[in-house]
Amino acid sequence: MVLISVDRYVAICDPLRYSTKVTQMKLLNASCKRITRPRSEALIIYILMSCVSLLTVVLNLLVIVSIIHFRQLHTSTNLLLLSLAVSDFLVGLIVMPFQILLTEPCWFLGELTCTAFVFVLYITVCASVGNMVLISVDRYVAICEPLHYSTKVTRTKVKLCVLLSWVLTVFYAFMMLYGNLEDPGRFNSCYGECLINVNAAVDLVISFILPISAIIVLYVRVFVVAVSQARSMRSHIAAIKLQRSLTVTVQRSELKAARILGVVVVVFLMCYCPSYGISFSGPAIKMSSSTNLFFFFLVYFNSCLNPVIYAFFYPWFRKCVKLIAMLHILQPQSCLTNVM
Repeated sequence: MVLISVDRYVAICDPLRYSTKVTQMKLLNASCKRITRPRSEALIIYILMSCVSLLTVVLNLLVIVSIIHFRQLHTSTNLLLLSLAVSDFLVGLIVMPFQILLTEPCWFLGELTCTAFVFVLYITVCASVGNMVLISVDRYVAICEPLHYSTKVTRTKVKLCVLLSWVLTVFYAFMMLYGNLEDPGRFNSCYGECLINVNAAVDLVISFILPISAIIVLYVRVFVVAVSQARSMRSHIAAIKLQRSLTVTVQRSELKAARILGVVVVVFLMCYCPSYGISFSGPAIKMSSSTNLFFFFLVYFNSCLNPVIYAFFYPWFRKCVKLIAMLHILQPQSCLTNVM
C-alpha cells in the first residue's frame, strides 16, 4: 500500500519524471536492505536520547527564564549566554526528538521532512558554535582590554552581532543544503531512507576549523593574560609582605581559570571532532546509521553541557534556579530581585 501511494503521488505531482523515478524505485528498492537493531540496543538509544533531550530543554530553559526575567542580568555578556541557551534549547526541543526517530530502520516522515530536519539541525548547531565564538570574543575584550570593554562591548552592539550571527547561520544552512531543499530525497538509495549530500570540505572549514581555531586562539590569549595578571598581583603582594597569606588564593585563582578554560575547549573538541571526522568518509551522510547516530549524539550532548559550563559556574544562576523553583518569579516586582 505504501508503494502504491508513492507511485500515485509521483504520477500526479511529478508526471514529467514519473517513468524515471518509478524505474529507479524498482531498481533501488530491490537492493535496499533495512538494518534492524536489537531491541535492547534500540531501548537504550530511546531512553538515553530522551533523557538528554529533556535535560537539555530544562537546563537551557532555566537559563533563558533567568536572564529574561531578572533585570539585573540584562548585561552584554548575559545576552550572549541567552542566545547560546536559545540555540541549545532548540536542539533539545526539536532536533533531538527527530533524531530519535532516525533510530528506526525506516524514516516514515517523508523526504521533505528529512530535509527540513537537517536544515533545522544545521541552523541550531551552527548557531550554538557561533555563539561560543562571540562569547570568546567577549571574554577576550573583557580580560585583555578591560579599560575599553564598556565602550567596545555595548548591549546594542551585542544584539546586532547576535542577530547577524543567526542570519548568517540560516544563510549558510540554506547554501549547504540547497540541492537537498530543491529536490528532497534525490540522494536516497531507497525509499524510507534519510540521506543528505553536503560539501564535506567546505562544511569542515566553515563550521568547525575556523570557529574552533578562533575559540582556541582567543582562550589561549585570555589564559596567558590572566596568568600574567595573577603573577603581577602576586609580585605586588610580595612587595607589601603579604605573600605568605595570599599566595594560596592567587594560585587557586590561576588553577580555576585554567580549569574552566580547559573544560570549555576540551569538551567542545570531544563533542565536535568525531562528528566532523566522518566528513572525510564521503559527501553523503546517512543519518540513521549507528556510527553517525553516536557522533551526532555527541554534538547534541554539547548543547546539554553548555548551560553547565557557561551558567553553573556563575553563582547568580544557582540563586535564580532556587527563585524559579520556589515560584518567586510569579510575585510582583520579582524581576527587581538582587541575584548577584
